[in-house]
Amino acid sequence: QVQVVESGGGLVQAGGSLRLSCAASGRPFSTMATGWFRQAPGKEREVVAAIGWSGANIFGADSVKGRFTISRDNAKNMVYLQMDNLKPDDTAVYYCAAQYSYSSTYYYVLEEDYDYWGQGTQVTVIS
Repeated sequence: QVQVVESGGGLVQAGGSLRLSCAASGRPFSTMATGWFRQAPGKEREVVAAIGWSGANIFGADSVKGRFTISRDNAKNMVYLQMDNLKPDDTAVYYCAAQYSYSSTYYYVLEEDYDYWGQGTQVTVIS
């Protein structure tokens, strides 16, 4: 069983930055593709960013391109989401997800492609 735990959320003013962390344990993390999703009140959960397990292939949603950066450290079993120039529209619960992948370069952007999810961490951006 894989355990996924997010941390790093909080309250920040618009234009500020936060760094979310995702810790995974339970199976070789280095062979798992990972992604960050978010769900704002009254909205469906959406993908924010995703990364293959080699770290070489990355996806970023149009709404966060140029502001958010996903990265990973396989030696530490960690995935990060650096969020800069935050906007009130970024307010949401952010979830980390992980899924075993046969390919080092492949990443997943659909919720149904992930089997392992964290509990989420709240990010609130005030203007």
